[in-house]
Amino acid sequence: MTLRAFRHAVAVSAVLVGLTGQAHAASKPGAHALDDVRILSADNMEGRGVGTPGGAKARAYIIQRFGQIGLRPQDGKFERPFTFKPRTFGKDVTGVNLVARIQGTSSSDKVLVVSAHYDHLGVRKGQVYNGADDNASGIAGLLAVAEAFKARPPRHTVLIVAFDAEESGLKGAKAFVADPAVPLASIGLNVNFDMISKNAKGQLYVSGAGPQPYLKPVLEGVAKTAPVKLLLGHDTDAEGKENNWTAQSDQGAFAEKGVPWVYFGVEDHPEYHQPTDDFATVPQDFFKRSVATVVSATRALDDDLDGISKGAGR
Repeated sequence: MTLRAFRHAVAVSAVLVGLTGQAHAASKPGAHALDDVRILSADNMEGRGVGTPGGAKARAYIIQRFGQIGLRPQDGKFERPFTFKPRTFGKDVTGVNLVARIQGTSSSDKVLVVSAHYDHLGVRKGQVYNGADDNASGIAGLLAVAEAFKARPPRHTVLIVAFDAEESGLKGAKAFVADPAVPLASIGLNVNFDMISKNAKGQLYVSGAGPQPYLKPVLEGVAKTAPVKLLLGHDTDAEGKENNWTAQSDQGAFAEKGVPWVYFGVEDHPEYHQPTDDFATVPQDFFKRSVATVVSATRALDDDLDGISKGAGR
């Protein structure tokens, strides 16, 4: 091949790569959700343990998807590292949150933080804990929301946040609220996804309206037309503290700081925190409808964010 022909081939390849990325970004929101879960919960991700090569590989994949969607970092780069001491003795562990920004169309100064954690339990006693539902599914939902907001911009500025070290005690979320990417007072709402792909009854829960009644009208409105059976609950101690999910995922870090929150997730199932939480056990039809639900719900919450902030006294 001549040098001129080689340069032409390189140029054509670059154009094709660019077009592929554009086509990927322009596709229907959620169209890649199953692939996202399959890839993130594959054995070669080694369970996505915090501070491990598998966690780094998962992070690289999410950053790649951010680029395909057309997201931009909040502060020059997506990665926001943090360190924490493990629950037991040992060296400090470094985790890395990922933060992207989608500019809103309104003049409101309120920011919507949409989040999901990408870490899981890693490898234990030679077994890989792939965490398809917990929480590759939530990351897939997060990416679908990002696709939707890039296709049709949100009213309010949105931060798309992939948290690390949730399984270590919400460490990534706690690091975020301790050193937020935007002033904490400007965050009108955190919408968090954790385990949205598996339920034998076809039920998805949305928590938050119990302790924050100003959220009830918009969430009930979403539930009426949701593609899945969307139930409100699991946000008070009425059925026992163990059934109150307020502090059981990353929304808990926001709740501690007085930031309004909404959480989407399913009830525990036999694969929860087991090495059997694999892609093969994900009911694909329910998961697709669950992703469509969280996308439409997040859009509705964005539309009502000023009213939510007013109801919360923020």
